Amino acid sequence: MTTLRHPGPRALGRRLGAAAALALALAGCPGANARLLGVVAPDIINPTDVGTADAATALGNGVLATFNSITGGAESTWLFGGLLADEWSTSSTFIQNDETDQRLIPEFNSSITGMVRNLYRVRTRADEAIAALRKYSPTSTALIGEMYLARGFAELQMASDFCNGIPIGNGNAVPPENGTPRTTAQVFAIAGASLDSAISAATGTDTRSVLVNRAARIARGRVALAVGDFATAAGFAAGIPSSFAYQHTYSLATLSNTLWGQGISSRRYSVGDSVEGNSRNILVANAIPFASARDPRLPVPIPTAGAINGQDGQTYARTTTMWGQLTPVDVANGIDARMIEAEAALRAGNATQWLAIHNALRAAPPRLGEIQPVAMPPLADPGTEAARITLHFREKAFWTFSRGQRLGDMRRLIRQYGRTEATVFPQGVHYKGGSYGKDVNLPMVQAERNNPNFNGCTDRNP
Repeated sequence: MTTLRHPGPRALGRRLGAAAALALALAGCPGANARLLGVVAPDIINPTDVGTADAATALGNGVLATFNSITGGAESTWLFGGLLADEWSTSSTFIQNDETDQRLIPEFNSSITGMVRNLYRVRTRADEAIAALRKYSPTSTALIGEMYLARGFAELQMASDFCNGIPIGNGNAVPPENGTPRTTAQVFAIAGASLDSAISAATGTDTRSVLVNRAARIARGRVALAVGDFATAAGFAAGIPSSFAYQHTYSLATLSNTLWGQGISSRRYSVGDSVEGNSRNILVANAIPFASARDPRLPVPIPTAGAINGQDGQTYARTTTMWGQLTPVDVANGIDARMIEAEAALRAGNATQWLAIHNALRAAPPRLGEIQPVAMPPLADPGTEAARITLHFREKAFWTFSRGQRLGDMRRLIRQYGRTEATVFPQGVHYKGGSYGKDVNLPMVQAERNNPNFNGCTDRNP
């Protein structure tokens, strides 16, 4: 056993004397003082350090890492939006997950607080990188375009997922400007302007420019859909191959795919279904049966007694092999372009074109993560406008599962197609107790009340 002994008064005096002598020596040698006490932070880029093209590029690369955190690189609104919608069910021990799945979300939800911060960080860091690149590396047009893409995508995700009253400020101003609360329509307009800048910047014919330009056009088409400008949306999507994909990637040296991490590895999220409970006897009205549909785009084994439980130790986990630990995630892809064109055709009254777009995808399905779906039988025209709308959004939900679009689409079914919360969002008894609430979006969080301009969501309307 090691014994720690308190130094006697004589020993302590010797140590204090030595310390005083060292202090006097350093006082007389300011150079030595600076060398001993100076601290270098090699992982921090200060504004004064960004004075070269290489430094500006490093800022841009940092933006891309933060961009990944709002998609598949962290627990983002891609997952939480899916919980609030019908893509995922909670099998977590975290109350933040449970209350989101139950559609009863307080503004102090700490998980959403982290997601909001990442969304704002993408905007702030992208603005900083754009200024540096334009000054020190103006020929890096593809990277400049990608910064606008990241910024616009963050704004698109905020408007798609959050309530009215989203503060939009300027974190790079001196001093930083507090955000003024905006409606989701206003934030969609801001996102559209950012994505227009991305498209204008990335006009080259090199691979990177084409990649960024197409991704920005798809995101811009989604913005146009969100505000009801369907013809314009189709124009942005036109000509983009169905095989196209702009992806966020993962590695053991950096970070894992969090859709895999939360869904399979940690089992905090269970693939959503229209019946819940381990006995599968609790009906969830309006929910798409993602787990039990046996759709080749989303393979999910239905668990039975003795199956592996979720993180909560109680819920039978429903998992999908769509993603592995290092599976790239499509931020934007050619399927998104086809879904935009199909919806625009449907809104224009061209049911024949709408159906042809869907059936062409079903006949030759693009790869989805780790899954290569087999060809699927063609859809039949259900014959009425309302049934076509229902079928379109159901098909889209399987093609875009957990890629941050389902919640926004469910809100649009109410906002643009005249449906109600009671006929779109999950309803009934919740399998963890109580009943589903009425939330149709994520709240802006309590931490934002530090902004004197913000007093909570303006409203929770879709």
